[in-house]
Amino acid sequence: MLHQQDKVFKNLYGLLDWRLEGARKRGIWDNTKELLSKGRDWIIDEIKKSDLRGRGGAGFSTGMKWSFMPKDLQGKSAYLVVNADESEPGTCKDREILRFDPHLLVEGCLIAAFAIGAQTGYIYVRGEFYHEAQRLQQAIDEAYAAGLIGKNACSSGFDFNLYVHRGAGAYICGEETALLESLEGKKGMPRLKPPFPAAMGLYGAPTTINNVETVAVTPTILRRGAAWWSGLGRPKNTGTKIFSISGHVNKPCNVEEQMGIPLRELIERYAGGVRGGWDNLLAVIPGGSSVPMIPKSICDTVLMDFDSLREVKSGLGTAAVIVMDKSTDLIAAIARLSHFYMHESCGQCTPCREGTGWMWRVMERLTIGNADIREIDMLLDVSRQVEGHTICALGDAAAWPIQGLIRHFRPEIEQRIANHRIKHPAVAVN
Repeated sequence: MLHQQDKVFKNLYGLLDWRLEGARKRGIWDNTKELLSKGRDWIIDEIKKSDLRGRGGAGFSTGMKWSFMPKDLQGKSAYLVVNADESEPGTCKDREILRFDPHLLVEGCLIAAFAIGAQTGYIYVRGEFYHEAQRLQQAIDEAYAAGLIGKNACSSGFDFNLYVHRGAGAYICGEETALLESLEGKKGMPRLKPPFPAAMGLYGAPTTINNVETVAVTPTILRRGAAWWSGLGRPKNTGTKIFSISGHVNKPCNVEEQMGIPLRELIERYAGGVRGGWDNLLAVIPGGSSVPMIPKSICDTVLMDFDSLREVKSGLGTAAVIVMDKSTDLIAAIARLSHFYMHESCGQCTPCREGTGWMWRVMERLTIGNADIREIDMLLDVSRQVEGHTICALGDAAAWPIQGLIRHFRPEIEQRIANHRIKHPAVAVN
């Protein structure tokens, strides 16, 4: 169990003052100038030593990502972009940071920008987060007024300007290059890589894109030291993480805990357990709607971190834990997710544009059992043709929930088809 003194997000539930005065009482903006005075190389090395991995889903090394930025910009601009386009179904962690601890993010932006050599930062906020964007802007205004950001930020000699940009509610803009396109005023469609954003990002300039939670934890890591952060969790899966627990639990919640906490302990300790008891559990989607579900037999022992979940052919993703008890129609649930990904596809890549719609239509028929048994393997085959064959990971996100369903619950799909044939023996498959 994570001790209170080791929690980064001390106002996760909004019980304390979110404004600058309250933030300072929690240690935010404490000796920020001293951290900056140690230099960008020290900051990047310390983040590397901490083994901090991106909290937006991919889990890439944050320090490594920062080190990709050019050392000598030769007078050119560079940008920090913070991804607050939190649109993954089941995920509700970043909005709480924006609402209740915005200064933690603003300070993190200053430090991250200094480390990568960027004098301008943008926070791209999901369009539906109206009140969150307002509160974030208030925090930025407070930071400007106090001299913490802007010209000569924190009296460090470093100039840094920070802006809030509100999106228009497109899920695809959570993909970092689609986000950059949207920031530039264009349609949010992912870019081909290379070139990578660190070489050619926003307005063609070197750019680093990080998730809200990733940026928000960096000041605390630097203050308390990389050894403290890496001492929490497991090797290569270090530190704390905000888990969003929803679905068939007694107390849905957001909670900050150590990486590597057992899934069962996480649900029972913080979410009041599964509705009807642990034995009533059917499956869990452990990392937001885009990762494959896992059945109860795996949930009994699996640990909540990047590598442990990858070993069971799922993923930590955004750490949005969606719990489903035995009352759940899993086929209908995945069909609904398939419709979501079909709707949110930008249509740029043929496998995604055509494949997401095809998979949804098959899933709709499987929901009622109006299909041939051979279509299960056909669906699995098509999902693999979509997976890994698109510019961005939306194709993977559409394919993985279906693959998880077939991997663990194929007998239920076959039974649904058999039951339909018994009830409708003369009806041909559409």
